[in-house]
Amino acid sequence: MRTERTYLMGENYMDYRTIAVLGPFLVPLGAFAVAIAAIVSGAWSKAQTQRIRAEQRMTMLGRGVPLAEIEQLLGAKQGEDLRPPKDPLRSLGNARRTGIVLVSSGLGVITFGVLLTLILRERDVLVVAAAGLIPFAIGIGFFIDYNLQKREMSRFGLEVGAELPTIDHTR
Repeated sequence: MRTERTYLMGENYMDYRTIAVLGPFLVPLGAFAVAIAAIVSGAWSKAQTQRIRAEQRMTMLGRGVPLAEIEQLLGAKQGEDLRPPKDPLRSLGNARRTGIVLVSSGLGVITFGVLLTLILRERDVLVVAAAGLIPFAIGIGFFIDYNLQKREMSRFGLEVGAELPTIDHTR
């Protein structure tokens, strides 16, 4: 039996009930698929880069190039990290700054949701205010991390938050 719907959409169409059942799950599934694909492609790319570097080293060694020259041409060994060591004060400042931004944005979203609820007189809009709790809570976590880092640094004799030395201008 050919209905108007099958005629317009063809013989191989997906029933609207199937779309209604799968609809809420398609977007999250797509998002997870993209995230997994990004992680897998990153790992594959890193493995390929290491394989190519190893092949280049082996080829150069086979041609009789000295090891010192190979390291000069190709850079550091694969296991070495070229980044300088982290400054603990910079890490501490980053945690504090991130906490401030997240707590402020969370409070802004909460305020926006509450005001929108009052203006529209629609209680369901409080979902916006609830969504503001997420960055707010993460920001509180960054403040806790900041305090823990500060306590750990004070154990090593680094005083964080101490007053800056004053300069005597009377001389």
